[in-house]
Amino acid sequence: MIKIARITSANQQALALKNEPFTLFATLSVTKTTEKWQYQVCPWPKEQIQSQTFPEENYALAVIDKQGFAIGAFDKDQAVGLAIFENQPFHYLYLSDLKIASQYRHQHLATKLLEKACVLAKDEDYQGLTTIGQSNNVAACLFYLSFGFEIGGLDTKIYTHTTQAGKEDVLFYYDF
Repeated sequence: MIKIARITSANQQALALKNEPFTLFATLSVTKTTEKWQYQVCPWPKEQIQSQTFPEENYALAVIDKQGFAIGAFDKDQAVGLAIFENQPFHYLYLSDLKIASQYRHQHLATKLLEKACVLAKDEDYQGLTTIGQSNNVAACLFYLSFGFEIGGLDTKIYTHTTQAGKEDVLFYYDF
């Protein structure tokens, strides 16, 4: 049975959960009409499908606790999921990292991590969550949308002058 718990000094080994590859198979094309944001999934040709692994972080519990908090998913004592949250001056708590070990994906652990975060965020008087998803990480973007996040913006310039030029960040908001 998987346990969802806030990261403390007793279980801080969860902060070392490794990033694993995920599949890039499409682009999320985001547009805005006068009334609301819309999106379309634009699948890539089979020969363009690839995988990506984010660089490893070097999380420290003291820093995370100063900036926000972390929640882990545990199978017995083994960390299998991690969500990092950062305090914001506005009414949305920022989800800065969310990862699930590959063999535990598609078991609703990311949903459980976010549900726990909502409880903790409400206790801190937040009105919702916010996060970003890269436009080429469609699986993550669709997960956020299925959880109930709404698209609240699009950053088309963030990757200019980087090796990731051409990607966009989709801004997501979830209201309690």
